Amino acid sequence: MKMKRIYLVTILLGLIIIGCNPMEDLHDEANSIENPVVGNAEYTLTSEDYTDDIEDGGLGLDHESFSSVDDAKADLPDFLSEKYSHWGNGSSVLVGYNLYIGSAEGVSDYAEADIYQLTNADYASTGSDAFGFYPNVDSNDFIPGILDAQITTPEEGQIVLAKYEQYFEDPEVGLAPVWEAAFPGDFGDFEIKEEIGVDDVWTEGSSYAQGSGYNGFTSENIEWFISPEIDLDAQTNLKFQINQYMKYVNDEWDFLQLLVSNDYTTGGDQMAATWDIITIANLPAGDGDEYVLSEDYDFSAYDGETIHVAFRLESDLVTAPRWRIESFAVKALGVDGESNSKGTHYMYTDGAWEAVDGVYFLSSADFDSMGEGSGQPGQYNNFSSSVPPDDYLPTFLSLNSPWAFGQEEDELIVIYDYYSGGAQIRGNRYTVIDGAWVAHESVIATTLQFGHDGTVWVPDNTIRYILAGSDYGLVATALLTEPGFEAAASNLDTYGNFNRQGGTSGWSDEMMVVALGIALDNLDPGAAEEQKYIVTFDMYNGSSGTEDFALIKTDGVWVSQ
Repeated sequence: MKMKRIYLVTILLGLIIIGCNPMEDLHDEANSIENPVVGNAEYTLTSEDYTDDIEDGGLGLDHESFSSVDDAKADLPDFLSEKYSHWGNGSSVLVGYNLYIGSAEGVSDYAEADIYQLTNADYASTGSDAFGFYPNVDSNDFIPGILDAQITTPEEGQIVLAKYEQYFEDPEVGLAPVWEAAFPGDFGDFEIKEEIGVDDVWTEGSSYAQGSGYNGFTSENIEWFISPEIDLDAQTNLKFQINQYMKYVNDEWDFLQLLVSNDYTTGGDQMAATWDIITIANLPAGDGDEYVLSEDYDFSAYDGETIHVAFRLESDLVTAPRWRIESFAVKALGVDGESNSKGTHYMYTDGAWEAVDGVYFLSSADFDSMGEGSGQPGQYNNFSSSVPPDDYLPTFLSLNSPWAFGQEEDELIVIYDYYSGGAQIRGNRYTVIDGAWVAHESVIATTLQFGHDGTVWVPDNTIRYILAGSDYGLVATALLTEPGFEAAASNLDTYGNFNRQGGTSGWSDEMMVVALGIALDNLDPGAAEEQKYIVTFDMYNGSSGTEDFALIKTDGVWVSQ
């Protein structure tokens, strides 16, 4: 044994000196040794195993699951070669991993549906004097007609998520938004334009759009964040209001500019357009992290105009401001009140838009009902990796009509806003099982067995089994009267182990195949063809110990591997 250790060390030292790839050569050399290290382990992949770079010993994936069993079989052998580099022929590892099996059937049709956001003109077309439906109005009485008017060439089977506002109470006369943006939901509708520099300045946050001149370091940058076209036709006595905070300004307030243009064209050159600088009196102080809701700034200069609003952020080597914008709105005299942001899925069927049964879109009030504090769904009215839907929706569904008393195996598709590097819409199917709402699992935990074939790790269905006390009695009873086995079986019955010394009461390899086959037929009578087992059993060969024996099921019988 000592000689073998010296031999391995000598090989390693030699490879370090002369080998161009010493680790690969060491693997080959270790595999060629007559008695390599044989190991057996169970290992469950960690988050880092999935996402770490391959050169760092990881799998280099951008998600913490495999897309298929075949992908796992293809990627894991190299991973195991690194992790168990000193193991060779006969070794085995049972790997626990996450397997992505996809969303429940039909969910993606609704999560990825086209979205139509009702406009103020849509509400007016229904005879409403408000910017949403009144509390006692059934939105389904009007939305199909609105979709007919707005979607001119619908296709059979087309699905649309109609998003709308519905007041909790009858609204009152006052200032109300005629156009508004809230982040991160509306971030993708805005343009980002470079003036100076190459760093990303405007980015999407969990509940805001952020402009920052600091990108790990300060640098000279000027970048614009420009709204889509805002049509204010027929609007009068307009006001503007923004909820924001600013920090790290160093009194360089001209580095942060709010601008308006009535001659800029989407996709055009912002430097060629005319921009008015808007100064709002009660700007945030620039020292804290608290949002400040501005005054209703007089915006009447843009009555009846078509405009773009832009946010221009500048930084230099000394000053790198941060500007976070939660929302802003252009407002006019009208009706106002607290409303619920809702959504309903419609499908175009036989020439008409019909609300889809069995699908529910979570409203802003639904999110609020699950908690509005920090780290709760109602804080930003969405779910995320840190606020997972399955932590909340089963309870929500059990408490809220009409699903509170769901019958066994009732199903409901729930669609919801989700934040992951940007605003998304996701969903899942929930089913009543044993009286509780249970989510469909898109990722399941499973295992794969791998064995070392002397060269590489290969997927392997080998099961390791240690004979139990009853197994020895079973084999002895079955073979006590079998010709050629009488003495060996009697010895086994007396001592409870297999005599491997030879002689009349000894068990040869051929006899062990028969004996262990009896035990495996009893243990796993339905074993599939080519199922492999490594069986560990107690034996005596001059001293007590254990021995491993490998078998495989071939043509319905167990044979030695």
